[in-house]
Amino acid sequence: MCQKKRHLVTAALIYANGPIHIGHLAGCYIPSDLYVRFLRSKGKDVKFISGTDEHGVPITIKARDENKSPQEVVDHYYKLINDSFKEFGISFDIFSRTSKEIHHKTSSEFFLNLYDKGTFQEITSSQYYDEKEKQFLSDRYITGECPCGNNNNAYGDQCEVCGKTLSPMDLKNPKSTLSGNSPILKETKNWYLPMDKLQGNIEKYIDKKKDWKSNVVGQCKSWLNDGLKPRAMTRDLDWGVSVPIKNADGKVLYVWFDAPIGYITATKELEPENWEKYWKDDETSLIHFIGKDNIVFHTIIFPMMLMEHEDYILPENVPANEFMNLEGEKISTSRNWAVWLHEYLNDFPDMQDELRYCLITNLPENKDSDFSWKDFQQKNNNELVAILGNYINRVFVLCDKFFDKKVPGVSSKDIDSEIFTDLKDIIEKIESSIEKFRFREAMSYVIDVARLGNKYLTDTEPWKIFKDNPERVKDIIYNSIQIVANISIICGPFLPFTSKKIKEHLNINDLNWIDTGSEIINPDHIISGKAHIFSKIEDEIIEDQIKKLKLNNENDKIMPQKNIIEFDDFTKVDIRVGTVTEAENIPKSDKLLKLKVDTGLDKRTILSGISKYYSPEEILNKKVMVLINLKPRKMMGFESQGMLLLADDGDGNLSLMQPDSNISNGSVVA
Repeated sequence: MCQKKRHLVTAALIYANGPIHIGHLAGCYIPSDLYVRFLRSKGKDVKFISGTDEHGVPITIKARDENKSPQEVVDHYYKLINDSFKEFGISFDIFSRTSKEIHHKTSSEFFLNLYDKGTFQEITSSQYYDEKEKQFLSDRYITGECPCGNNNNAYGDQCEVCGKTLSPMDLKNPKSTLSGNSPILKETKNWYLPMDKLQGNIEKYIDKKKDWKSNVVGQCKSWLNDGLKPRAMTRDLDWGVSVPIKNADGKVLYVWFDAPIGYITATKELEPENWEKYWKDDETSLIHFIGKDNIVFHTIIFPMMLMEHEDYILPENVPANEFMNLEGEKISTSRNWAVWLHEYLNDFPDMQDELRYCLITNLPENKDSDFSWKDFQQKNNNELVAILGNYINRVFVLCDKFFDKKVPGVSSKDIDSEIFTDLKDIIEKIESSIEKFRFREAMSYVIDVARLGNKYLTDTEPWKIFKDNPERVKDIIYNSIQIVANISIICGPFLPFTSKKIKEHLNINDLNWIDTGSEIINPDHIISGKAHIFSKIEDEIIEDQIKKLKLNNENDKIMPQKNIIEFDDFTKVDIRVGTVTEAENIPKSDKLLKLKVDTGLDKRTILSGISKYYSPEEILNKKVMVLINLKPRKMMGFESQGMLLLADDGDGNLSLMQPDSNISNGSVVA
């Protein structure tokens, strides 16, 4: 454990464009909450900071899709996210928002500091521009074919299939997500962070981090080995923090410039008089909890910004987790393939810790992991109920049966002292694992304490010997209650609601990590007669969740309605009935068929990406519907002079749209 005076712990700012799901929880929010609760229990000075990231293209895309203003979108999701975190027990000291005036002011001041120092490079470059929408296109407003060749709908900043970080210029056949048109290149001026010139300082910083997780260091080294390049810190958008200099109208700060400054802003809100001691004092340990998709921004870009500002401390550690999958598939918010926190809390009231336990024991600390409803049930029934809950209840029931709920005295504290030696060893292992960010391992040790207690009861069999040796039973029950009290403390960072329940049954309140040991509860203390901590989850409950998940996924495959168009727009479209007269595969393409189609007006070449679904023999002589006045497009060395109408079932499966009668070629589809 870092021995500095204070600790500042941040959890990644979450985009306010959707609810929280289990991937978010496993990525950074449960690990950070666990770590902070441990520090507090140890009596450390710690502040826990997070909030919503309310700028950036995902917000504007959501607003456009829902026909709302960006502010309406972030207001709605901030409340949903904040309420969910509170009910789930994530113990932030503050959960702020980047749309607040104080954040705009702080971000502007930070930018101006670097600008006045001459850090930025003013660069005019060609960027994609949508002529119809009359605006420059940021990364997420552009889709196209990834250079890896496995994704035709990669974003301008990342391919979600291969995971490669991209720039819009990397994409083949780029399209604007606003209009669907091919964008043009147009010159614009922006301010860049010269990452190439600052690389040496970052390399020295990262080289000193010998205790960082291998996945974090590996991603950093990959970027550094490729050679860093200047990166624009401003964008041509109308939603975000305005660039606070002259001749920057219509530009805002890059979301990954202002978002991490949100940690600073939140600290200012929380500690207006003392915030600087958490950001500018070397006696503060700064820890960022994030998911792996945010590693570069927290280990390279943000530290560069802090270095250039000169008076800020740098992150001590960035324990990033990998991704959590769901039922063997990648979580997909677009397909509604997710377990949403607010829905879980509604379906499983007062069962926050049951989900926490399943996620902690399955955290993607070094590689991607998987959540399944069956595993959730198994962990609850076979571990929480059968091991932890069972042991605690056994102790309370036995104390009630033999001593009327009154903690018995003990003949000697040295009786069965080896049980407390073992207990101390396990607690030390828990501490060590938490300090090394091995939370799965630490959780397993907590369960080991319950196993230790269960074995102690089984070996000593107090229910058998009470009649002949009641004094011995006093020792056994006294020691067992001390083990339960220790569990109430050590499970606090992991299972806070459970910890509170156990303490209520023990009739105790303010116990912290320093209180762990052999004697916590004094003789004659009154406890409850039984302690029902966890409940078994039946098969039908789990089956309902699996059905719900699959149903949501099926319903969400249907593409939502596109933007409203005018009738005059529709009249420009010329769709005709035609017949495929020739068909062949195109060499070196696993998607395209080259077709000759008789449109009634002419016979034209059309390339269509349907070879996965139709062989040349299957499509030959079929009646088809053809968009004939589409601008010709060159692909694979051939010019395509139209487009077949196809239906997409949401899973990417395509079917030809065909007339239901033998209507003549050239007939207009109206």
